[in-house]
Amino acid sequence: MEKITSRSNDLIKYVKKLSASHRARVQERKFVLEGARLSFDVLNSVYQPDIFLITEKAAEKYEKQFEDMITIANSAYFISEEVADKLAETESTQGVFCVCNIPDGKNQLVIHQKYVALDHLQDPSNLGAIIRTAEALGISGAICFNCCDIYNPKALRASMGSILRLPVILSDNLVYDIECAQKNGFSFYAAVPDKNAVDITKIDFPASSVIIIGNEGNGISEPVKAAADQLVTINMLGRAESLNASMAGAIAMWEMLR
Repeated sequence: MEKITSRSNDLIKYVKKLSASHRARVQERKFVLEGARLSFDVLNSVYQPDIFLITEKAAEKYEKQFEDMITIANSAYFISEEVADKLAETESTQGVFCVCNIPDGKNQLVIHQKYVALDHLQDPSNLGAIIRTAEALGISGAICFNCCDIYNPKALRASMGSILRLPVILSDNLVYDIECAQKNGFSFYAAVPDKNAVDITKIDFPASSVIIIGNEGNGISEPVKAAADQLVTINMLGRAESLNASMAGAIAMWEMLR
């Protein structure tokens, strides 16, 4: 396997650009995973590894995963510790990186399943945390409308690999998608900090349900609220007026699955 030792190598510049730039990820249809856990999670996902980069020290430490990765990646390279430091988005790198292809196919809602929809969520850490919680609880997938890039490094890390496993639907028009899904028997519930909304603990969620979580500052947009079947709220006994988006999402998804 070829070893790359120069921080100014063209391939290293390319990988760094993919990691740093949303536009580059969209144009190239690729994204970057950093770290042993995230990179090797690809082995149990639908994603195809394109470029695999690893230090010799890491290859010795993760011998089995290393051997599995080089058999399925389109190309693989050893990199020096200095190059690993150049690529790292984290403070302390493990020396493992993987460039993956973004799938061309579009996931679809499946009847008699429960989903979470995210409306204009902009914090990648919140997005990643919600998707991680969704997978942990048994939610069937996530719908993202005008959200931050799901392949942002912060979102990937916050999801702890769940983005690689949980089906994600990227919506161009959430109101239209809601209306289409409602015709197929889905019910949509908009989580809002409104005392006039129905207490979420009182809802008997049907088999085909979607809970909607809104933007961190502005909540769910008015057209999306209008399209939802019902507004629901998480009643709070304290003086806080609202919850962090990822916390609200966790509670709402738990209630939907109860």
